[in-house]
Amino acid sequence: MIGTIVDRLERFGRFVGFAAETAAAMPGAILRRPGTVLRQFERVAWGGLPIAAAAGTSVGLVTWLQVRRLLATYGAEENLPSVLAAAVLVETGPVLASLLVAGRMGAGLAAELGSMTMTEEVEAREVLGAPTIPSLVAPRAIACALAVPLLTVLLDAFALLGGLAAELAGGSLSAEGFQRRSLDFLRLSDVVPATLKTAAFGWLVALIGCWTGLNADRSTEAVGNAATRGVVRSMLAVFAANVVLVPAIQAAIAAARWTR
Repeated sequence: MIGTIVDRLERFGRFVGFAAETAAAMPGAILRRPGTVLRQFERVAWGGLPIAAAAGTSVGLVTWLQVRRLLATYGAEENLPSVLAAAVLVETGPVLASLLVAGRMGAGLAAELGSMTMTEEVEAREVLGAPTIPSLVAPRAIACALAVPLLTVLLDAFALLGGLAAELAGGSLSAEGFQRRSLDFLRLSDVVPATLKTAAFGWLVALIGCWTGLNADRSTEAVGNAATRGVVRSMLAVFAANVVLVPAIQAAIAAARWTR
């Protein structure tokens, strides 16, 4: 029992060191390997575009249907655009976009780097003068950190468009009225931090996916297991980071007296 706890603490300490090395290597990766960063960014952003659009539209339509039924009970249907926009832009959109990227990239990065470890490509790159963290991990961490906020904005936009389409088809508000009412409960101090925090989620997803793949055993079965663990760990990290970041962001906003 004690040995297991000590072993897990040791692995966590090594992961923290890995994260610190990656953070330190990220500025150099932008300057020395911009092509790699751009290719990885395209992989994350362009590859996640269809599912983000589909998920956003679905969330907008279903939220409109569910919330309208509840508000109609109290005769408050006119507040539907405000409730929909606040729910999507402040919490649902950022978390959902991050989970979608965790599902794709958590498995993809773990499998990719696990395969490179199995075929000894990682060691070969080290021998040729390409250290693992600056050349493999840092570009992927930068790409995920940049792509997730953009996918969040896209998902939010499609969710609002889905809600608008549902309102025009089955509601009473015009497009102009929907747009005007959707801003009633929102402030920049709510929307901007909620979107930007997803950069931290993307960074964690890349970090955990790479860490899991690099520490996989050298067998095809181990690579598959690493992909599964990469998804699970990435999603858990998103949930845990959200719990930590939200109160921290709220405290920072209150301290800065940002009320707009």
